[in-house]
Formats: sequence, C-alpha cells, structure tokens
Amino acid sequence: MAWRTGWWAWWLLLVSVMVPAQERYWQLDIKGAIGPGISDYLVTEINQAQSERPALVLLTMDTPGGLYSATRDIISAMLESSVPVVVYVSPGGARAASAGTYILYASHVAAMAPGTHLGAATPVQMMPAPAGEADKDEEKDDSSPPAGSAMERKSLNDAIAYLRSLAQLRGRNVEWAEQAVRNAATLTAPEALEQKVIELVASDIAELLQQLDGREVFLKNDTITLATAGLIAEQRQPDWRQQFIITISNPNIAYLLMLVGVYGLLLEFYSPGFGVSGVIGAICLLLAMLSLQMLPFNMVGLGLLALGLALMVAEGLSPSFGILGGGGLVAFVIGSVLLFDTPDQAFRVAWPFIAAFTLFSLSLILVVVRLIVKQRRAAPVSGAAAMIGEQARTITALDPDGTVLLQGERWQAHSHSRIAADRAVVVVAVHDLVVEVKPIQESEA
Repeated sequence: MAWRTGWWAWWLLLVSVMVPAQERYWQLDIKGAIGPGISDYLVTEINQAQSERPALVLLTMDTPGGLYSATRDIISAMLESSVPVVVYVSPGGARAASAGTYILYASHVAAMAPGTHLGAATPVQMMPAPAGEADKDEEKDDSSPPAGSAMERKSLNDAIAYLRSLAQLRGRNVEWAEQAVRNAATLTAPEALEQKVIELVASDIAELLQQLDGREVFLKNDTITLATAGLIAEQRQPDWRQQFIITISNPNIAYLLMLVGVYGLLLEFYSPGFGVSGVIGAICLLLAMLSLQMLPFNMVGLGLLALGLALMVAEGLSPSFGILGGGGLVAFVIGSVLLFDTPDQAFRVAWPFIAAFTLFSLSLILVVVRLIVKQRRAAPVSGAAAMIGEQARTITALDPDGTVLLQGERWQAHSHSRIAADRAVVVVAVHDLVVEVKPIQESEA
C-alpha cells in the first residue's frame, strides 16, 4: 500500500507541474467621484500589475467626474502600464462624465454597456482667478469659448490639448474630444461606437471578454494580441488604508468630522469631565484637517463656518434676543455652501446635510450650552458649600464649642456667642470638620 500512495503523490505532482494555472485578469471597480482615495487605489493596483502580470486590468466605471489632479495621476499610470488596461462603463445607466471621459480616452481599449453615456468634459475653475488675469485681453476666433478670465481660458485650452493628445495616442476621434471639452458634448454608447470614441459595446463582462479575444493592443513600444478566452476574474479591493482615504476624502464626511471635532472640544471646555468628548473632538478635528488637505476647500468658507459657530456660542452664553444667533446661523449656512470651492456637485456638501447640521448646531448650542451655563451658575447641592445656610440644633451648649445635629449627623460646632443646648442654629461657614453657626429665633426655625 505504501508504494501505491507514493505513486499517486508523484503523479499529482507531475500533473500540477505540467498543467499551467489558468490565467486571470484583475477587475477594479470605480463608482463615485474620482478623488485622492480612488486615485491612490487605482495607481497602486496598476503599478502592482507590472510585477504580477495579469492578462489585463479591467476598470468598470460609473463616475460623475472628479478632481483634475487625481485624474491625471490615474492616466499617467495607465499610459506607463505594460499590462493592457481596459475601461468598461457599466452597468446600464452608468456614465463616464467629466474626469471619466479622460480616463476612458486614456485606456488601451474603451468599452461601454448599452444605456450608458460619456462626455461633458469641460473643466471647472477650482479657485478664483487672480484679479490681474481677468483684465488681460487675448485674441479669439469664432470657435473660441465664451468670454471669461484669462485663467479660465488657459485651463480650457490645456484640457482640450490634453484630451486631444490622448485621442491621437489611442487612435480615437480627436474632433469630438475637443467638443467634449469645449462645448460639454455627450454621447450614448451606440453613438460613441459610431463616432469611433470607443471600440466596443458589450452588454456584460462575459461578452466584453469574448469581443476582446484576439484583439491587438498597442502597449508603449510594443503591440500584443489579447487572449481573453477562459480568463478568470480576480476582484481587487482597496486595502484598509486606501478605503480610509476614500472615506475621509468624501466632502460630507470631512464636513461631519470637522463639526464633531468642534462640538467635542466645546463640550469638553464648558463641562470638563473624563475627557471623552475632548479626545473624540481632537481626533475628529485632526482627521478633518487631513480631509481638507486632500480637497479643494475655500478659506473664506472655512472662516464663515467658524464665525457662525462662534456667534451661536455667544448667543448661548449671553442671550442677545436672537441677533448673535441669527447672524451665526446665516454665516454657518453660507460657510457650509462655500467650504468646498468647486462647481462639481460630487465634491460639495449635500444640501440636506447642510440643513440637518444647521438645525442640529443651532439646537445644540442654544439648548445645551445654556443648560451647561445654568448648571454652573446654580447653587451647589453637595459638599461643604452646600451646608452653608442649613439649619441645625445644638445637642450641647456652645461656649464657644460644642456639638450640633446637622442633617441627621453629629457635628463639632463653634459659635462666637454662647448658645444653650436644644436651640436652633444656622450654619454660616465650614472649617474642615467643624461648622461655624449662629443662633436663630425659634419662629424663624
């Protein structure tokens, strides 16, 4: 029996060496706005593919757009890749708008599912142009974009040249690429295929792989033929660090972290305790600063937000018939709207979020802060200070020292005048374990 077991072991080893492992392709999913987290995830995976050599990298995409810097980082990694990168706009109803159009043009093979669209790649100005730039005149012809600042025209021309260069590199429609940037033109999947903006229209990934099989792809200085029959998908997910960056780079999350941080520090300042609210507030505020560092925020919006919170706190501390609170509310709302300085709705705080936090902030500050201040100004209810003014009864005569019954307990007492036993007294001071009392009339007692 031993020789049979050994023979089977050698046979299995021989088969495993002779039969190669089935080749795989990597699938990366892009859903939502293109930001620093998505950029880090895609660039890392594309660079790692250079060493692990999957058959191809498939990006399934559904995005409304994103940040220009993050998009350029992704495209740079795609252009330098020695592994084919296929971009597939799916599922039905998805879009490759704005930044998605640039990524689609940079791919080695561009594909779309029925019911999807792309385009509207006009760049938006993230920050206001310098004052001097707006006054400069530049020559324009009939095809020039609408009049704007010199900085806006420079951004537009740079984006046109960038997308045209990608179209020329991949052999796609150069004229439409310019229209997508200049006039925010859009196309559906069949229209994009007809105008040679994309190469394939496929209803699902299985059909896409079938159409990719045998297709020639130009990679840097080499041309390869794709062999996609029988490929197995390997789903690649962001690691914990990338997922963390994706989460905190969401404008709504950054806004939430900032306000929680401010509230935590305020509560710790007004009502010192075990430091829980202060620690949580400090951590959230630091995370919010990290988020703002990755997002196009506006200093004016941040200042108005801080001013609004300060005015509402002032209203809670010293009531001013609503003047400070109303002004703080207006400054808070305007600051929230202007906090992220970009017309791209994907990188702005959602209106329902702003409304909810405005009402919450007003309620928290006007109610909680007033309760805290009222509690601070209230008379003490425990300890030595709470005993002052309490009535007691002498057990022994005080001449000047003796014993009194106070709150059901026997206390050493001292008086500046002689007080007989079984007389009503009132506590005027407490010195360690000795109470100082003075006599009161029985009618007052």
